[in-house]
Amino acid sequence: MIIAIDGPSGAGKSTVAKAVATNLGFNCLDTGAMYRSVAWYALEHGISLDDASSLGDIAANRPISFGHCEGDPVPRRVFIDGEEVTDVIRTADVDRSVSTVSAHPCVREALLEQQRRIASEGNYVIEGRDIGTVVFPNAELKVFLTASNEERARRRVLQNEQRGVGSVDFEEVLADILRRDELDSSRQNAPLVAAEDALLLDSTGRDIADVIEEICERGARACEA
Repeated sequence: MIIAIDGPSGAGKSTVAKAVATNLGFNCLDTGAMYRSVAWYALEHGISLDDASSLGDIAANRPISFGHCEGDPVPRRVFIDGEEVTDVIRTADVDRSVSTVSAHPCVREALLEQQRRIASEGNYVIEGRDIGTVVFPNAELKVFLTASNEERARRRVLQNEQRGVGSVDFEEVLADILRRDELDSSRQNAPLVAAEDALLLDSTGRDIADVIEEICERGARACEA
């Protein structure tokens, strides 16, 4: 079974997806981390973000995998081509680069194949921007999670503070979120949109635990069906 959680940057997708997966005993796949890994690899090796061919080659031929921390059922460690990039893909440089990288059709096509390969191995909660519309259009449950611009920026700043990675300047983070929204929503290939049959959830002002509980209840019903 697949539970697809889509939405814009900073909406809380990763937090919600990991909690839902833990509660339901599912695996969890953060597709955003995959695009971030390609972006990091390109930056690290001096590859232009406009070089679609080279970026597509990275996505197709540098395997991305996930690993567990001891005692944690959700895989939070990220690797590309065997190198761990869990923390370095969360820097401000990668934040600014990932939407450009993900706009290239060849990158999306290559990572789509990796995503489907990974998810074929069991029950998954998968979060991203085109999971319910492109990657798994037949997912048993689709959720489109969003929040106000300011709320998303505040969450991202807090998250960066806690991780010690990425910008903690509110205005900078807000501007980057708005820029990414525009890029993600306007790209020709797999733009950020809600699937027609998705559950629309605005988490602004809501306790995140309530959002997680609502998705878990719907996921459990979908499992029974």
